[in-house]
Amino acid sequence: MAYIFKIIFLIFASVYIVQAKHEDYDGHSLYEVKVNDLVQVDELNAIVEEMNLDLWSYAIPGREGLILVAKNMKPLFETAVNKIGVEYKIVTENIKEKLELEDKLLADAARSSNFSRSGDISLDVIHRYNVVDRYLTDLANRFPRVVRVVSAGRSVEGRDIKYLRISSNNFQDTNKPVVMIQSLLHAREWVTLPVTLYAIHKLVIDVTEQDLIRNIDWIILPIANPDGYEFSHTTTRMWRKNRRTGFGICVGVDLNRNHDFNWGTASSNSACSDTFHGPRAFSEPETQITRNIITEFRSRLSLFIDAHSFGSLILYGYGNRQLPPHALILNTVGVQMAHRIDAVKWPSHRNYRVGNIAAVLYQASGGSSDYVQSMIGRGLSYTYELPAYRNLNTINGFLVDPAFVRQAGFETWEGIKVAARYVVQNRMYFKNQTDDFPMFGY
Repeated sequence: MAYIFKIIFLIFASVYIVQAKHEDYDGHSLYEVKVNDLVQVDELNAIVEEMNLDLWSYAIPGREGLILVAKNMKPLFETAVNKIGVEYKIVTENIKEKLELEDKLLADAARSSNFSRSGDISLDVIHRYNVVDRYLTDLANRFPRVVRVVSAGRSVEGRDIKYLRISSNNFQDTNKPVVMIQSLLHAREWVTLPVTLYAIHKLVIDVTEQDLIRNIDWIILPIANPDGYEFSHTTTRMWRKNRRTGFGICVGVDLNRNHDFNWGTASSNSACSDTFHGPRAFSEPETQITRNIITEFRSRLSLFIDAHSFGSLILYGYGNRQLPPHALILNTVGVQMAHRIDAVKWPSHRNYRVGNIAAVLYQASGGSSDYVQSMIGRGLSYTYELPAYRNLNTINGFLVDPAFVRQAGFETWEGIKVAARYVVQNRMYFKNQTDDFPMFGY
């Protein structure tokens, strides 16, 4: 009971109080843009880079993009896109109103949230760093035979970055594959946190599928970018990067452009850009943590999933348009995951798409899933892009409606289980003990 009261206190200490913290976004408009060909894609992306605009989603032929434009930049932006013939419309006139709505909805959800008698964390709200950090430690104390909490290092601002090792035998069986899931590498993508918390819940608290813990060792890192995540709660909701200083007036490195795979080739040199790759590969303590985990478990790591939002996508490498030798397997397993999610998702959401990141979205370098893929060979490495939830209040994009929080965790876990069981069934292939391609039965 004391544990429950402690968590409740932490929740209400970090509740989303509606206040004037979003004044900097007053008058910012969200534009939907439509391109006709790849030439317009390049021209539009150049405008975004030159004006340092907030790109919510990339536009490609056949799919609209979203760009957040500050009030004072709107005339310049509209003139520039008119010049290159890109169609646009404003879908949200003042994003500040939507940010305030999100605050209110999340505050209401936190006040009405119920905790189970088992002391588990609520899966219906978006939790702050301190709540999750304490929860990981408490969980390891309560379930020492299954859970070990690891302090992997500290962020730029000194926050402890913890992850869980979940195992039926403390990682002692080297024949078991290792599966790693991480979330919140990009600070503003709050809806990804339920993915890792729900996975922990199903592996430790509500264990209904014993094979997942019996046959697999799990590494789960819920908050990969704690400084940026906290900053997105307290100061700038749409903050994406970490909080590295030393670049003049601009702050932060895009952690998903900082890994050592094709580093610096399809990202930004500008410290003011949301895709700034940093001064060198693995310059940031947050990405060094991922590198260290992968190095330690490289021989056993068979599945890696980096949860992002938004777009209803399952993506695999590489971001430079090259394909791994086992791209067919990556695509086939990705499709199986997508089918499972589509079977349980909300009907209002689009079906998941699966493909190479450069073919489906854009070229990118220094990404975590690309780096992991390059390190684990035949293993499976994916980036998930969770759906943007659109409801009557037109909460969309990176913004979160609490009605979708638990669902986001549930449906994504359904997809992850497909790939997890696949690597168990084909463990000999992933241990590089045979050149035979695995069968595609599930």
